[in-house]
Order: sequence, then structure tokens, then C-alpha cells
Amino acid sequence: MTSQSIIAITPSLVMNGDSLREAFGKALVKFSDQYSNFVVFDADVAGGTGVHHFRSKVPSRFFQFGIAEQNMMSAAAGFASTGTTVFVTTFAVFATRAIEQARLSIAYANRNVKIVASHTGLDVGPDGASAQALEDLAMFRSIPGMTVISPADSLEMELAVEALLNHHGPAYMRTGRSPSKKIFDLGHSFKIGKGHVIVDGTDLTIIACGAEVHRAIEASKILATQGISAAVINMHTIKPIDVSLINHYSKKTGCFVTAEDHSIIGGLGSAVAEWLAKTKPCPIEFIGTNDCFGESGEPDQLAEKYLLTAPHIVSAAKNALQRKNSL
Repeated sequence: MTSQSIIAITPSLVMNGDSLREAFGKALVKFSDQYSNFVVFDADVAGGTGVHHFRSKVPSRFFQFGIAEQNMMSAAAGFASTGTTVFVTTFAVFATRAIEQARLSIAYANRNVKIVASHTGLDVGPDGASAQALEDLAMFRSIPGMTVISPADSLEMELAVEALLNHHGPAYMRTGRSPSKKIFDLGHSFKIGKGHVIVDGTDLTIIACGAEVHRAIEASKILATQGISAAVINMHTIKPIDVSLINHYSKKTGCFVTAEDHSIIGGLGSAVAEWLAKTKPCPIEFIGTNDCFGESGEPDQLAEKYLLTAPHIVSAAKNALQRKNSL
């Protein structure tokens, strides 16, 4: 099976409302028998990444590296050179600490290593700016050959784990700390590199990933009450991004809003804008942190302060529409 395969499964361990990190750890346990040729590496944060589930159930395939992320990445490349798939797990800010090893030992050598990081974006909450990775998508997206994924809910996380098990090559995937909002039902499918249309629309398109997807759906509902038809796309794969879907909606709606719990520099918004700039330029507004660090607070409070909530997506949508209508 390849990265082009569509994954659609019935989850057995993951529960709606699980945080993405807990869903990730449970998914590893679920697939441990079916896919016997993968191991999990940890940098002394198994309780914070969800892989404590795997450590308890499959200890023989769990390797503890301590607080030595650079060594862990290099060792993962070595393990993968023998044909073993390696899931490397840590907090996202610590994964970026090892960006050199991820680039050279893993990506340059095209090793089958999956870097899966928790504590991403303002979703980290009270741990504050030092633990809130707002640059990780941009950093890993810039590495040649690196697939970059940000699932939207616990079900999609489980689907993404199996998709990565069937995908050869280096990948980076975000998880999350807060309980996830239920978005998808059983039967939802996941395909690396293919976005998912949650709501169709004709006036504008909202493209979101991760924690911003449920806010985009809420924004679309608000806009609908005001007579504005907004499509919502879950762009779970930031790289390779689904250019065919972007092309379709650039013709259909002619303007966009992107929404991500990440800096507006280099992440989802940049990926969408880069493609539109060379194919069909049209108005686009960006929801994300604006060249700044976060701070300590509850995730929902931080989302409001940094303008990531549904009402702010609504305002951005109206700006995009106004710009489109003035052309």
C-alpha cells in the first residue's frame, strides 16, 4: 500500500473527545499487531505525547532516549536504514531543536521516519510561549521530501497514523494537548495529500487545519445566517498540499480564508497563497498568529486574544469577500 491509498477504518480504542496526543498513542497500540515492523522512540515525555499507551502495551518496541532529541533523530535514521519504520515522539519545540538531524539524517537520506509532535500552537495553553510551537509547520514544510500533516480530530488522527504506516518516506505530524472537538463520523476517509470538503459553498472558501477546523465550521454556520455561502476544507496535509482542490475552489468562489493554530508565516496560509500566486491570484486573508510568540493562558482564551476564533474567521471572510467584489 502507498501514500495514495485511502484509509477508512472503524476505531476501537480512540474515543471522541480524546486529545490528539491520546488518540495518537492509542492508535499505535491498535495497529501494533497488524503492523509489526514499527517501533516508537521517546525523549522522556511519553506522558505528554500519548505514547505511554504504547509503552505499557508493547514495551519491547518502545525505546527511551532521554532528553536528547538530536541523538534520537539520528538513531531513528539508523534504525530505519534496516527497514524498520520509526515513530519519533517529543514536544514540537523539542523536535525543532533537532531540525538539523531531521533534515540531514532523515530527509536527505529518505529514511522511513515519522516525527510526531505534541504541544503545538496556542492549544498548549498554560505552558506558555516556551512550549507553544508556532513555527513547526513552516520549518518541517521547508525540508525537501518531508510530508507534513495536521489532523483535525481524534478519529482523523487514528486514520492518519495508519496512513503513515502505509507511506514510505519522512513525515512530520502534529498532535495536540486539549480535548479535541468531534468533527468526523465513522466512515470518514483519509488520504495523504488530499483535502476534505466538509461544507460546500459558493461565495468564499475557508481552508483550515488542526484545531482551527472546528472553528472554521462554526464560522461557516455564522456566515450562512447572514446569507453568505462559505465552503470549509479540512486541509489535513499541508505538504503535499491538494492543489487540485485549491484550483477548483479558486474558480468556484474566487476568494479564501486560511486558518491555522500556527504563525501566518510559512504554514498552511503560505502554502495556499504560494500556489494561488502562480496559478489564479485572488483575495486571501490569513488567520493565525501574526509574527509573535504566545503566552500562558487557557487555550480558548488564547485563541480569542490572538484572533483565532470563529468570529474572527467571519470577519476575515467578509474582508476577503469585500476585496473580491471590488475587483
